[in-house]
Amino acid sequence: MSAENINIWCWIIPALVGLIAGILGYLIGKGKDATVVDSSAEIKALQSENARLKSELEACNKKLVDEAATEKTETDSNSLASPSTDKSKGFDANAAKAAMKKRVKENDLKIVEGIGPKIEGLFHNFGIKTWKDLSEISTVKCQEVLNSGGDRYRIHDPASWPMQAKMAYKGQWAELAKWQIKHKSGKF
Repeated sequence: MSAENINIWCWIIPALVGLIAGILGYLIGKGKDATVVDSSAEIKALQSENARLKSELEACNKKLVDEAATEKTETDSNSLASPSTDKSKGFDANAAKAAMKKRVKENDLKIVEGIGPKIEGLFHNFGIKTWKDLSEISTVKCQEVLNSGGDRYRIHDPASWPMQAKMAYKGQWAELAKWQIKHKSGKF
């Protein structure tokens, strides 16, 4: 064999191996059953659950508005009868700790699921510093507060925050803890 023939084989053998490997890879890849997972049923189920939760939230918000109107009417009539009577029972730290399984400071907005230190600071900048203040504002106002913090706060959904704050303000710790466990906001 001459040197010229050896040089040709140095090119032909790797080319043939590459061609054969390519053909085998194609055939093996094509031979696998590439099925597309149809998750449309799961998506529909999640959309229906989302719609149910939204309607439940709307019903809760309506109930809160109705309760606030009733409470205001009662407070107004009580203030006419005896102006010095305070309807609030006061903050019970022990009851809060027992229900929430952690120490709770009065008017700490971070007790509301979804509010952390930075969001609490945003609310404080808007003059919303107590559970009562937060319970009396609308979801739209909560969204305004979040928007003031910039784009990174868009992921938060403040729809339930006034309701949770109202439970804290009224001292309904067991109900608040139960609600927060039921609605983990996507955390598992």
